[in-house]
Amino acid sequence: MQNYIPDFAALERKISEKRAQFDAFYDLLTAYNAKFNLTAVTGKEEVFHKHFLDSLAGEGFIPQNARCAEVGSGAGFPSLPLRIVREDLTLTLIESTGKKCNFLRSAVRELELEGVEVVNARAEELGRDEKYRSAFDVCFARAVARMNTLAEYCMPFVGTGGLFLAYKSDNEEEYREALHALKLFGGGKSGFVRYALPRGYGDRMLMYCEKIGPTPLKYPRGRGLERRDPVL
Repeated sequence: MQNYIPDFAALERKISEKRAQFDAFYDLLTAYNAKFNLTAVTGKEEVFHKHFLDSLAGEGFIPQNARCAEVGSGAGFPSLPLRIVREDLTLTLIESTGKKCNFLRSAVRELELEGVEVVNARAEELGRDEKYRSAFDVCFARAVARMNTLAEYCMPFVGTGGLFLAYKSDNEEEYREALHALKLFGGGKSGFVRYALPRGYGDRMLMYCEKIGPTPLKYPRGRGLERRDPVL
């Protein structure tokens, strides 16, 4: 995986093939954003690069027919762009804010995306629910928390043999900081991939960890401890 490099020319072609859906998504995003402040990025070219293309950067990590969970879905990045181009995926979008869940459900309906569930819940609570714990092939998140905190939110959702994938800014120190946490939560091989968005839209990083064993039952701890007292 460390040799993986996003092929942005190929990803742009995939967006072009689904242009009607991406245009509809953009229109819906900007309409809702005027009321609910979903994103500070609103220009069409900026959304195309910073949200759509960036969301698809991790597409090559996700196996065919994967059951995927997203923690902190917000405005639906990376989940919805991934689902638009990957009809084989099934998605569970976990979001704690009701208004954002309403937007996500509207987007799923308007874009006619099948196999997408939106769950209004906190990840640290849902991660203890036997219906969702260890139930997914991949759990991903983007811009939710530092890597060690994010691992405690996400790793409980991943079954053995699955993958935790984090979309992050280019910060190798943050990855190094999380190595103990990743191992503690059942992780095995991990690493990161650096990439630059086209046309100077920023340097980014994908951090990943393979799940080789169960997450201890005491995690996630809840009560805000994941953020206040992260595993170091």
